[in-house]
Amino acid sequence: MQRALNSPMRLTLLPDKVGVLISGILIYAALALPFVTFRANRIVQGEARDLTASLPTGAAYALIAVMTFAALAAFFRIGTRLKLAASLLALLTLMIVIGFAAHFLTPEGNAYARVSPASGFWFMFAGLALLATDTIARLNPKPYVRVLLLFVALAVLTGIFLSDQWSGLSIMKEYGTRSDIFWTEAGRHLQLAIGSLLAASIIGIPLGVLCHKVAKLRAALLNSLNIVQTIPSIALFGLLIAPLGWVAANIPGASDIGIRGIGMAPAFVALFLYSLLPVVSNTVVGLEGVPNSVTDAARGLGMRSWQRLLKIEFPLALPIILTGIRIVLVQNIGLATIAALIGGGGFGVFVFQGIGQTAMDLVLLGTIPTVVLGFTAAILLDALIESLLFKRESRS
Repeated sequence: MQRALNSPMRLTLLPDKVGVLISGILIYAALALPFVTFRANRIVQGEARDLTASLPTGAAYALIAVMTFAALAAFFRIGTRLKLAASLLALLTLMIVIGFAAHFLTPEGNAYARVSPASGFWFMFAGLALLATDTIARLNPKPYVRVLLLFVALAVLTGIFLSDQWSGLSIMKEYGTRSDIFWTEAGRHLQLAIGSLLAASIIGIPLGVLCHKVAKLRAALLNSLNIVQTIPSIALFGLLIAPLGWVAANIPGASDIGIRGIGMAPAFVALFLYSLLPVVSNTVVGLEGVPNSVTDAARGLGMRSWQRLLKIEFPLALPIILTGIRIVLVQNIGLATIAALIGGGGFGVFVFQGIGQTAMDLVLLGTIPTVVLGFTAAILLDALIESLLFKRESRS
């Protein structure tokens, strides 16, 4: 005991298993990978520039210092809140500094030069995003806190966007020449993703209730919807061109309301068909999960079948039904990109134009908003589902 009292206190910092990988990614990206790619114009091959050659000296060393701090915070088992603060600070610094790189490398008055984030930037962004996601998962904040963090992140990104900090980046120059088209295609993307989800919910939830009530119908309907899911998206888009084209040509007024062989109609129908299985199956699973004791008690109170469904069974099954809707929305946001192949519009227009022109910045102009939309939809619906589950548990 005396030896224990006389021994000096030691601070032991143990490595974090996930953090070791993240810190390795950050250090390797900052010191070994190119930070940006510089091109004299939109067409020529790019020239990779490392971090110190991409930024003014002060900005370069400031970013290295922030990345080192984030790497150390990730590596050791320290406070989770400190890890989160380090990751968010580093992400904000990275977002601001990439704009400095574009202004620093672009010659004065040169409208043709292009500066794009290179692999070093993307690896640092991925590592920091992984660190932030891991720390948030460990903290397990309440749903409203996660929604608040999401809106703060979106507000910061919007502020940087509106401040012209990124105006020198190639992706923003691509946006500048297509700003009107961009927002038109964004509206079409949302119409396809959300519209098909609403249609699938209006039809799929009653079908799920019917499958729950009629066991013989359940297997046939779910197996049919499973077959639709096995058809590749591009193939399904193509299969719908002929029948919808026939409808447009032979049924008066069909073409006037937008039904055609190509365009948004086949894309909308395809997304609707893909959406049915998760909605129907989750409705069945949710209703099947309602305890028999609850329905028996409601029956004992004299409730009719439709009253039990609307007042007891459906509210209890709602979190699982919303889980299916979450799956559909995130899925449709991604699949709507392919609609551009058949003239359906959406962010896929920029993706496929960029592929055809070998312009990766144009590809990013379509992919980045798609990823942001999917990520936002997932967080919002997850928060809603957890809130409903929490209220149900607190009542019970």
